[in-house]
Amino acid sequence: MSTDALVQPSVLSVSRSPRHAFSKPVEDEIRLVAGLGVEGDAHYGVTVQHRSRRHRPDPPPNLRQVHLIHCELFDEVATGGFVVRPGEMGENVTTQGVDLLSLPRGTRLHLGRHAVVELTGLRNPCTQIDGFSDGLMRAVLGRDADGNLIRKAGVMSIVLASGLVRAGDRIDVELPVGVHEVLAPV
Repeated sequence: MSTDALVQPSVLSVSRSPRHAFSKPVEDEIRLVAGLGVEGDAHYGVTVQHRSRRHRPDPPPNLRQVHLIHCELFDEVATGGFVVRPGEMGENVTTQGVDLLSLPRGTRLHLGRHAVVELTGLRNPCTQIDGFSDGLMRAVLGRDADGNLIRKAGVMSIVLASGLVRAGDRIDVELPVGVHEVLAPV
């Protein structure tokens, strides 16, 4: 786990939208509900709610209940001329001081006093990102030294414990026991 030594891991912003829109408006607080996601959000539910996946005859479990993005990504893409603010890339929780992309699958993030989410995988960036800002898709993708694709558009999670989450809430990181599995797209 990598965190910025100068910044206490915390929630910078929270967002939700009842519609399947790319961006989500910032809220004062959101309620996470165990097994379902963000109350009042379009992705709320036991089974997948993503528009391209929810109409299957036997919809899969919803491993994308809560989308988190690290605000440090906004600084990174700003060097390429992109202006992105919390909620604009569709995330529910914007974090600061936590290197979300380096955490293993199964990591639990304790958000505020009661809420707990478990990381299930990476967000796979889609072309809607370029609809928000032309060229941003390329900015949230990269390659490692071996040429492997790096997805930077945040992580997905499920809700294990219900609770309210607000900007300024502390984030505590609990790594899984045993072998750590690298996050893959979900």
